[in-house]
Amino acid sequence: MLSDLKDNNRAWSAKKTQVDPKFFSRLENQQSPQYLWIGCADSRVPANEIVGLDPGELFVHRNVANLAPPQDANYLSVLQFAVEVMKVKHILVVGHYGCGGVAAAVDGVRRGLVDHWLHPIREVHEHHCHELDALDSDKARWDRLVELNVMRQVKNVASDVFVVDAWAKGQPITVHGWVYSLHDGLVNDLNVSVSSVEDYRKLVAF
Repeated sequence: MLSDLKDNNRAWSAKKTQVDPKFFSRLENQQSPQYLWIGCADSRVPANEIVGLDPGELFVHRNVANLAPPQDANYLSVLQFAVEVMKVKHILVVGHYGCGGVAAAVDGVRRGLVDHWLHPIREVHEHHCHELDALDSDKARWDRLVELNVMRQVKNVASDVFVVDAWAKGQPITVHGWVYSLHDGLVNDLNVSVSSVEDYRKLVAF
């Protein structure tokens, strides 16, 4: 399998240089993406491919269930670097329908360390239990919890001091909430984009 992966790599590199001989020299000398993608680690959700961007055009952070917890140094380091060094203009929080992490947060099965990681999703579930319980199927409840989790993470990102301080300096940043569908490969914009502290204050509590 590893030999196959290395062969695939060589074929991919050759194809890139055939189409654009200077592709790798440009990539080597500059990284200036306008977008930060905060997404799920699920192997079925390839960030660059979904939005048709080449390497160097999308800065990516992925974890189980696309969380943006203010206690996580890994996520915070990525966010700070993206905002303060690369000056990204858009931060995309992208979940996906059928997310196993979201399901695992509330299915009652204990799995160890990941249960602690997924705790914020259980809080979202508890906060919206009446809305979720009113839905007529497990799939509908699961899909809605995926959406509510993305909305909550948008709020986390938009309230972070790195983003708030950037807005105070006049730096243009918009935080978006999307959900990707494994069924058809399309993204659903949840229309919770935030471009300022004023926008953030208008968000419904998630």
